[in-house]
Amino acid sequence: MHTVQVLNHLVQDNQVLAYLVIFVGLIFEGEVVVITAGVLSYLGVLDFWTALFFILAGGITKTFSVYYLGEFIYRKYNQHSLLKYLERRVLYFLPRFKQKPFWSIFISKFIMSVNFWVIVFSGYNKINYKTFLKAELISTIIWAPSLFCLGFFFSQTALALSKEINKFSLLIFIFLVVFLLFDKLAANFYRIFEYFKNGNIDNGNGNKQ
Repeated sequence: MHTVQVLNHLVQDNQVLAYLVIFVGLIFEGEVVVITAGVLSYLGVLDFWTALFFILAGGITKTFSVYYLGEFIYRKYNQHSLLKYLERRVLYFLPRFKQKPFWSIFISKFIMSVNFWVIVFSGYNKINYKTFLKAELISTIIWAPSLFCLGFFFSQTALALSKEINKFSLLIFIFLVVFLLFDKLAANFYRIFEYFKNGNIDNGNGNKQ
């Protein structure tokens, strides 16, 4: 039976590509990429500090580039119907975004598939740049190492249970699915908390529900 050494050799032979994937992946999403980087770093196929550097570099690049993308969209397409959908999506998870932009941007970093659109929305709405930058940088500094270390834990646990590559990969996949479900559940609990705290939620159309 093949062991995880097969995976080790595969990644080691393509380390430059692996670091590039980490950097680009952080711009568009992040959670799965960071956890996977942690898994591979624990196995010793990626250098811990190099991987962490590319994770933080990708996250910071996303912070700046996507904010300016939002500003560009505002200048060129501020009447487009897609922006109404974007606003509804952001306010669905973060109903007090306009009242508390700092905490909304900060929290969005920990909600999968939301942070990217929140950054676009911040640029589009011209949220105070210092407020935006402070929230994004602080959250990234907390979020990135935390998920990276979570990948370490997943890898260590899976390796303790099996060194066979098929079983190891399956265990990592199960851990990822459980994490993503937990992340989704936590996001919904946060939204419910905001709902009861404020009594109503803006649905993005100026109406309350």
